[in-house]
Amino acid sequence: MKDLQTLYIPTVEAIESAAKKLQTVATITPLEKHQRFSEKYDCTMLFKREDLQRVRSYKIRGAYNKLSSLTAEETKHGIICASAGNHAQGVALSCQLLKIKGKIFMPAPTPNQKVEQVKMFGKEFVEVVLIGDTFDDSYYKAIEECEKYNKPLVHPFNDPKVIEGQGTVGLEIIQQSKTPIDYIFIPVGGGGLASGLSSIVKALSPKTKIVGVEPSGAPSMSTSIDKGEIVKLEHIEKFVDGASVQRVGDLTFDICQKNLDVMTTVHEGKICQTILEMYNKDAIVAEPAGVMSIAALDDFKDEIKGKTVVCLVSGSNNDITRTAEIKERALLYANLKHYFIIKFPQRPGALREFVVDMLGPQDDITHFEYTKKVNRENDVAVVGIELKSHNDLQPLITKLKAHNFFGDYLNDKPDLFQFLV
Repeated sequence: MKDLQTLYIPTVEAIESAAKKLQTVATITPLEKHQRFSEKYDCTMLFKREDLQRVRSYKIRGAYNKLSSLTAEETKHGIICASAGNHAQGVALSCQLLKIKGKIFMPAPTPNQKVEQVKMFGKEFVEVVLIGDTFDDSYYKAIEECEKYNKPLVHPFNDPKVIEGQGTVGLEIIQQSKTPIDYIFIPVGGGGLASGLSSIVKALSPKTKIVGVEPSGAPSMSTSIDKGEIVKLEHIEKFVDGASVQRVGDLTFDICQKNLDVMTTVHEGKICQTILEMYNKDAIVAEPAGVMSIAALDDFKDEIKGKTVVCLVSGSNNDITRTAEIKERALLYANLKHYFIIKFPQRPGALREFVVDMLGPQDDITHFEYTKKVNRENDVAVVGIELKSHNDLQPLITKLKAHNFFGDYLNDKPDLFQFLV
């Protein structure tokens, strides 16, 4: 089966056909110039705003194109889907519009906001099952269900119809741009979007360079392309839930290996910084996967100078309860948030001395765990400190050691640090 699948390349005609199917379902999202980033990188920066899509991500395109291609016989017992969130929303809305019953498997850690959106879009037509820790865990359970009840699987990326649906994003970009496009930056998870978009762009605008961006904690496509074969990652960082998979698809790997000019990764902390920057400066609410293309720009600033660049803002399904974690990760990445074990002498005024004499006027204590012990010369506390400048760290450590407050620095001790962040 795989040998036949690897022959598949989405055609212009197939993607144009998908676009026609989606005319009354998916929004033709704006391709808009972003002035601040154009000035920052001295280029013409265009954002493709799939965060404004009906289900707040591009996933409705592939999901609807797939479901609408199934026959009544194939869907009479319902369909099965596995997703980390956005694909599930696209499938849920498609099920409601097409009156098809769907059972959707999602990882247990999926943000609650995405789970509730799935239920809202699917109404009485979908059942949500939370299972496993990752997309891959949910996927294997979905496969078991498909085989047990002989129901079709609506795969989030490794399916021709899904790929062709996602390809309509690229078709719109080419149609909307008034000038030739030099670079397109796109997020890569399983590779469905990258496969469809790159196929249409290479067919209609072959000189355009396509840059695929993955989270550094889940570089499944980058690793596979580097190795020349699909590699299943044993461990992944799950924070970028919309783009963290252990294994890319057979179809998508072949297409991405052929079409993507560059694969790069971006640190999760940088992604968090970009989320906050977009929200604070542009009033754009984007999810982690949604800003990956923008977060990667710093690494390409010399290449894109004077060019026309498109970044895909792929989704805005961000759970507000994650804001504290996003800020924490951003501060850690910027080297502004630090955790210490602080030794306090058992004498009156020790805490006041620490706060007044050790910390700078703009330093902020953000975490403090302390339990007074008896019959000990020194008590200890776990203290989190937010600095105004990363240059303040070493002077702080030097001062703590000089006054015998320093116990240990925890940021570079992952076994302990994981309990704090």
